Amino acid sequence: MDERGTTERVLTLLGLLQQRHLWTGPELAERLRVTPRTVRRDVERLRTLGYPVHAGQGVGGGYRLGRGQALPPLLLDDEEAIATAVSLLAGAAAGTGDAALRALTKLDQVLPTRLRHEVRTLSGSVEFFGAGGRTPVDPEVLMTLAGACRAEVEAGFDYPSGDTPLPRRVEPHRLVASDRRWYLLAYDLDRDDWRTFRVDRMTAVTARTWRFRPRAAPDAAEYVQEGVASRVYPHRARFLVHAPADTVRAQIPPSAALVRERGKDRCEVRSGAASLDRVLMHVLLLGHEFELLDPPELKARCQALAEKLLSAAAAAAPPRPGDGQAEA
Repeated sequence: MDERGTTERVLTLLGLLQQRHLWTGPELAERLRVTPRTVRRDVERLRTLGYPVHAGQGVGGGYRLGRGQALPPLLLDDEEAIATAVSLLAGAAAGTGDAALRALTKLDQVLPTRLRHEVRTLSGSVEFFGAGGRTPVDPEVLMTLAGACRAEVEAGFDYPSGDTPLPRRVEPHRLVASDRRWYLLAYDLDRDDWRTFRVDRMTAVTARTWRFRPRAAPDAAEYVQEGVASRVYPHRARFLVHAPADTVRAQIPPSAALVRERGKDRCEVRSGAASLDRVLMHVLLLGHEFELLDPPELKARCQALAEKLLSAAAAAAPPRPGDGQAEA
């Protein structure tokens, strides 16, 4: 038998072992129309590929597929492949994280054409609620962008600029999921710089055939987080907070500030808002001692807020005797 025939037979053997807990050698030989000796050889081929096929002797013995230390390639029939792809499509769109998206792009590469249409049709009938408040996006768009990142090919899409969507040409680097939205970190070819794009605002998304050489890129998650938390605002500020970074991260949503460790008991907080007063109040309400780092005008705003608070405290009416005391 040629190599192709051997490969098909081994895959058929793997499918049989996944269908039932235990097979005897003669049963497998009959199903595969080969000798028991050939079955033993094919079992060894599966073991070489990383599948833990166990063999038992005597009454009740036979071949069974065990649990391995690593994850070997999976063999799925049509129904299993469709169910897996639909679950991953729905999961990626509903916000289960980029692990579902990575698995989906790998599966999409090997799905037969006859199954892709069925997967798309079924995925349209799946909806989720309570997905952590993340803005829904088209899973097809996610797959297109993830594939472009993986293949290192240019991507194109229309993106809002004021009230008018404008075409953008980018070298996609990474998709990043926050607690609220999906973002694409990409090198904008027309603006000659790194940019962050909200995936839910993109339209007419395509992956092109033009390949590019990857550039030295910033840390994707940190770059996107800092952009969402500060760079998009007209006023940005940095503070040195006298508290552990983990403590402060638990108090601030990731989309509101970037927290960097600065020693065991201190951290740097970068945030932005419509005004410096609002940024100051957010940090003040954390309840920790802090220092002003940037910008220089923070000092004046801090003094102005302090004077307002002192003035309000001085103007408050003094408590009358007996206020707050229970009657005898």
